[in-house]
Amino acid sequence: MEIRKAAPAEIPQILKLLVQVNMVHHNGRPDLFKGPATKYSEKELKKLLRDETRPVFVCMNGDTLLGYAFCILKEVKDDQLLESCKTLYVDDLCVDETSRGNGVGKALMTHAVQYAKDCGCRNVTLNVWSFNEKAMRFYQSFGMHEQRRTMELLL
Repeated sequence: MEIRKAAPAEIPQILKLLVQVNMVHHNGRPDLFKGPATKYSEKELKKLLRDETRPVFVCMNGDTLLGYAFCILKEVKDDQLLESCKTLYVDDLCVDETSRGNGVGKALMTHAVQYAKDCGCRNVTLNVWSFNEKAMRFYQSFGMHEQRRTMELLL
């Protein structure tokens, strides 16, 4: 396994994994998520892979994509209310369904955490849907804890 920044050549494989993530969300909340769909188009991914503030890490086994982590570097500076800080936000993490349980997710998260440390970040944050209990347990195993909650009232 090799963890590195994604290259344009991996876009077709990334798109396939984006559908897998979408279907987890669609199956958990079909009232919110269409399926099958992708969060990004091929054109959007090409642009995203050039953005230094939005690193996309991939876990590869040779030419096969086992998983990815989409990240966003966020920084608060000179804010009237908030303390200045730099954060790495994990926007999306997916391990191919055929590779789950083999340490790919752990390797990707470990890499993202080290990247955040190297960039001088104060913390690593992410959002996880409450229906995705397996993901919550996975992130908790990294020592992550709840920072805030989003509440809803269905009408």
